[in-house]
Amino acid sequence: MQELRIAAVTMNGLLGEARRNLESIARWTGAAADAGAELVLFPELVVHGHCDPRTWYNAELVPDGPSTQELCRLAERHGLFLCAGLSEKESDIVYNTQVLVGPKGFVGVQRKIHLSRDEVLYYTGGTEISVFDIGKCRVGVSICYDNWSPEVPRILALQGAEVLLMPHASRMKMWNDSPESAAEAARHAARFFRTMYPVRSFENACYSVIVNQAGRAGTVDIYPPDSPDQPHHAGGCLVIDPLGEIAAEAPQDRIEEALLVADLSPLKLSEARSLPNYTLRTRRPEVYGALAR
Repeated sequence: MQELRIAAVTMNGLLGEARRNLESIARWTGAAADAGAELVLFPELVVHGHCDPRTWYNAELVPDGPSTQELCRLAERHGLFLCAGLSEKESDIVYNTQVLVGPKGFVGVQRKIHLSRDEVLYYTGGTEISVFDIGKCRVGVSICYDNWSPEVPRILALQGAEVLLMPHASRMKMWNDSPESAAEAARHAARFFRTMYPVRSFENACYSVIVNQAGRAGTVDIYPPDSPDQPHHAGGCLVIDPLGEIAAEAPQDRIEEALLVADLSPLKLSEARSLPNYTLRTRRPEVYGALAR
């Protein structure tokens, strides 16, 4: 790994508004480029929205669909790598997919493996776990609920990942129109990420970059307006170093779109992987058979 400046953007992915969402992605990508970012992470399903009842109709081919092609143009224009979530359709099957593109075009995809709650109504789970070499580092993508299963980040680390990209469209706590309610929802999301994910970084000696959608993406008619299944996301954005320490974090007390920029150092990665109890060196897979049963 080499020194890398990364940006994470917590933003709203409006239901069925791919064009507007791509315009927002373009604006934030420009801001990230101005800040010197070399890799920009956007949330899960940020292009098409999270669990839109029209997901099957809105989903696109990857990499030949218009949204992925637009992301490729953005990456080329700004000379950086972009990772963003969308609904992918292949042979009439739809996947919750995070695409990775770079200055030279399309790099690859990671399809969400574990589908949460009502996601099973719209998507099919992926079956592959991939790591991508982007030159300065090797990155793996673990999408939202996939991070609740320690096997996914662990496999990414075993396959050589140094940076774990963790995009979310996580619905953790509803809020009403009062500032106090929104602030509590934002703090709840921040507490969850701070509690859950430092161990993922520490146990795999990887950087973790976590970003969630932020805001009300719309209203789904099949649910009551106050249902926790509505696509309302309380935000959250942070970077955790390979020793499990918070390296950077967006504001925790409000739900708003934001850009977080952090510098990832190879020295911190080397420090974590030089510890006597570096778990990837001391693990004993010969006794882990129960994990595959």
